[in-house]
Amino acid sequence: MKIFIPTPLRPYAGGKDAVELQAPTIAAALDELTQSNPELRKHLFTEQGKVRSFVNLYFNDEDVRYLPQKEETEVSANDTLTIIPSIAGGL
Repeated sequence: MKIFIPTPLRPYAGGKDAVELQAPTIAAALDELTQSNPELRKHLFTEQGKVRSFVNLYFNDEDVRYLPQKEETEVSANDTLTIIPSIAGGL
């Protein structure tokens, strides 16, 4: 599957905008991504190992939070996962 890395997180992923890997589930794909890019882990996960509340994950354009199996959803080679961190701002 292909995981798209957002611009603010690219410094923690070797500057890459996307990574291709093989994994059986979304959770396993994220685990593999953070094992090969350990600095990325603290930006994506809490100390308890949960995806941070301000990190949005989209599996083939669907919000992972609303999938029946969430991060345990099975993936294939043609699937995509997009990481989108929420950005706070305002005046």
